[in-house]
Amino acid sequence: MKILERRLAHQILPWLNRGKVIVITGARQVGKTTLLQELFSSKDNLIWLNADEANVRLRLENTSLNMLQGIIGNYKLLIIDEVQRIQNAGLLLKLIADNYKDVQVIATGSSALDISETIFEPLTGRHLLFHLYPFALAELYPKKSSFEVEQELPFHLVFGNYPDVCQQRADAAILLKNLANQYLYKDILTWKNIRKPELLDKLLKLLAYQMGSEVSYHELATKLNVKAETVESYITLLEKAFVVFRLRAYSTNARKELSKSNKVYFWDNGIRNAILDAFQPLELRNDIGALWENFMISERMKMNACVSNATQSFFWRNYNQSEVDYLEITEGNLSAFEFKWGTKKKNTINKAFTIAYPDAETEVVTPLNFMRFCRVI
Repeated sequence: MKILERRLAHQILPWLNRGKVIVITGARQVGKTTLLQELFSSKDNLIWLNADEANVRLRLENTSLNMLQGIIGNYKLLIIDEVQRIQNAGLLLKLIADNYKDVQVIATGSSALDISETIFEPLTGRHLLFHLYPFALAELYPKKSSFEVEQELPFHLVFGNYPDVCQQRADAAILLKNLANQYLYKDILTWKNIRKPELLDKLLKLLAYQMGSEVSYHELATKLNVKAETVESYITLLEKAFVVFRLRAYSTNARKELSKSNKVYFWDNGIRNAILDAFQPLELRNDIGALWENFMISERMKMNACVSNATQSFFWRNYNQSEVDYLEITEGNLSAFEFKWGTKKKNTINKAFTIAYPDAETEVVTPLNFMRFCRVI
């Protein structure tokens, strides 16, 4: 199987052996372990511990300095996979960081559900956080022409960018269904004794159908027969499990523009389609516009993270229902983007927006010009 270079590697390598614990988060199956294997498989001073294994967890929980010495020995690189599975993981990493200054510690975690509480707080000032996403187009096709990458879009719009899916295309639907059914809820359902997979399933289906549309917590709550606060908290859990993300409305005029609304997108088109069991080819679908919008926004945000852009992301809509799909603010500069799958007619940014924000850079992103937007070139 071909190993593809991940952009995150270029962010991690400069920080090795500089006194910081490196924490890499990301959804299950996005390639965290593979990334580290590629970077460090040739190292002979490495010890690798998988916290999914019960005996590893048992040794690392409530350990002492003497016991740590028996584990680490003379190794100079310690990798702990699925660190969130260890009780008091943050205190463990702090103990190592404070007492083994010459040991580089790298920890991976598949959920932010409890990492922020149990790991980041004890590690204040001692760690660097990186996030790995499903493949970006720039990682999949680093030397391809725009025409060649354009030919691949129908696959990715339907099946997404998870590594196994991209590299075993004949089994893409089966792999995605397994991923959605076996891994999607794993961390969420063990978080604070949540035991309502049927509610999560129904909520995810509603979000999948409404992908790219404004989300009303009250409306979703009514359909699910729960409180709006419950819906909002579950969406937050899905965000922390790296399944979905929210865009806030951008506004500088509260009387004319929406300012408190949210849209929900999926980090991966394939996961969204697996939730709906909808793998029909593009020519048989009526949701191509939503698929294109979701794919472009998730690609852009992945690449923004890769290049460490301090970019804020929004959507825009006024009370007259004029809207723009996606906005970015980078170093004070406002840019606006519309996403159109069709290329036959000329598309433009909404006039109401350009009148309200005449200094904003604007662009309509189509299958003919998406490469620059996705930072493939």
